[in-house]
Parts: sequence; structure tokens; C-alpha cells
Amino acid sequence: MDEREHAPVLVDETLALLAIEADGYYVDATYGRGGHTTRILEALGGEGRVLAIDRDPQAIEAGHRRFARERRLTLVQAAFSDLGHLVPAHARGRPCRGVLFDLGVSSPQLDDASRGFSFRSDGPVDMRMDPTHGEPVSAWLARAGVDEIREVIAAYGEERFARRVARAIVEARGKRPIERTGELAALVARAVPTREPGKHPATRTFQALRMHVNDELGQLERGLAGAVDVLSPGGRLVVISFHSVEDRVVKRFLQRASSVDPALADLPVIPAQAQPRLKLIGRKTRPAAAESARNPRSRSALLRAAEKLADGEKLAKGERLAEGEKLTEGERPA
Repeated sequence: MDEREHAPVLVDETLALLAIEADGYYVDATYGRGGHTTRILEALGGEGRVLAIDRDPQAIEAGHRRFARERRLTLVQAAFSDLGHLVPAHARGRPCRGVLFDLGVSSPQLDDASRGFSFRSDGPVDMRMDPTHGEPVSAWLARAGVDEIREVIAAYGEERFARRVARAIVEARGKRPIERTGELAALVARAVPTREPGKHPATRTFQALRMHVNDELGQLERGLAGAVDVLSPGGRLVVISFHSVEDRVVKRFLQRASSVDPALADLPVIPAQAQPRLKLIGRKTRPAAAESARNPRSRSALLRAAEKLADGEKLAKGERLAEGEKLTEGERPA
């Protein structure tokens, strides 16, 4: 797929929540193929700037080709977990007015069989966001114990047949290494007795293995914390997630960051370090029906946003929770 054909998800809603200022400094923490970056640049004036980050060297190479003459854009191959260091190094003292995360795998990554992200076309069982670092999924599957595999598939894929799948993987690798996505997908399909309508039985397992090998939740936690650190007061944090596992991390992080530290909440004077750092903006947002029909990969997208508070700024009563949103007991900030 040409990078120009990659459709960004919830792009109008994202730009509205970022509240773009013509001369502002913005960070696209997940460049992908530049869909959101392009729209941010279109909204900026001559003095505005964008720092675009991606772990995938192919994404950065595509970005350099596409934006070879764009002086307002800086492209950096890096993990967004390093935002706390990357932004000060590149912003040169400019206040950061917005950070965007568009989580998960990009369409070009899914469509490239050699990357091993998809069960729909046969390729090596790799799934690394940066194929030059770390170990591929095939290497991890060759050495991990059945309980470790089960835990990963259950936690990151929410697969109720995780034990069956883990046992099938260990049994199969005893005969020969699992090195092709087609082989792995067929193995999972045989191990899963029932499937969700419209979903391939390997969907949850592939998601889990990819998240594990890339440490996606750990990267996300560190990236969100770094984003709050680098944002200037009034700057916006906008996050697009695609499944409940990562959205749960985002939701809980935003709720913690928009709440008084409960360990210190009963003190007569709340210390500055225990005060909320964010206020939530609007409701969680899903794609409109027209976008879902036009771009099926957008159907599960969920958008959340928050704004950085100034030091000493207090939330209005009841402002912590976005309108229409409640925390369940299990989701309350710890």
C-alpha cells in the first residue's frame, strides 16, 4: 500500500481535540504513514512544528520520502516511551501544545506479509515493530513455557481458550519450529472450539503475541507519563486505541492523572505533587457509521483526550470524569 493511501482514523475528531494553534509545537508519537501528521501540518502556519516518532524504520523512511521538503517536520525513529527525552531534545525550548497516540499496527504493516503481523497472508512469525531489535515471536514461542504462553495470550488477547492454544503451540513445536504465520493461524484455529462471528479464531492470539514481543503496554504506560511531563499547561493529550486491553490502560492512566492522589487526599493541605495534572476533555469517541463503512479497520477505534493543568490549577467540582463516563469498582484509581 502506498503511504498516501493510508487512511488516518478519527482524524477530524482528533484535530478538534488537539485544538491546533497555527504556531504551535505538536508531537505525533505514532507516525505510521503520516495520515494524522499530514492533517496537523495542514492546520499549522509557517512557524508551527511537528515532531513525528515511530519505532518502525520503514515508516520513517517512507516519511522522509513523502516530506523531503517539509521544514516544519522532524522525523525520528524511536519508541514513544522515550517522549520525555525526545521532546526536550528536539523542541528547543518551544512549549509542546499537543501529543497524539494512534496505537496498534498500521495498515502497511498488516499488509506486508514479511512483517508477520497478519494471519491473512503467510509470512515469518516476526511481529516486531522494529525488526532490527529484539526477538521475533517465533524465537519466543520456541523457548517459552506453556504457562507463560497461556498467560500472555489470556492477558493481552483476552482469549478464553488460552490454555488450549498454549498447549497446542508447545505440542506443535516439539515436532518442528513454528516459523510461518499461516502455520500458526491454522494451529490456533484447530485449538479454538468456537469463534466470534466475523472474527478469525487467531485474532486474539496474534494480538497478544504482538503486544508481548513489543512490550506495548509497558511502552504505553511510559509514553503517556512522558507526554504529560512534556506538555505545556493547556496542551492536549489525545489517544486512539483499538481494543479493550490498551484502552483500559489509557482510561486508568487518565483517571489517575485527573485525580488527587488518594493516599494524600485526606490531608488538610494537598501537596503539589498529589494534585491532578490533567483534566478530561469531552466524551470517549468512536468513528461515525460512515467512517466505519469506508474504513473497516476503524470500527474498533476509541478516542480519549485530556488537557494539561497549570501548576496550582484546580478542577471544578465533578470535572474529573468526562461527561457520561463512570468508573467501575475494578477501574477506580489505586
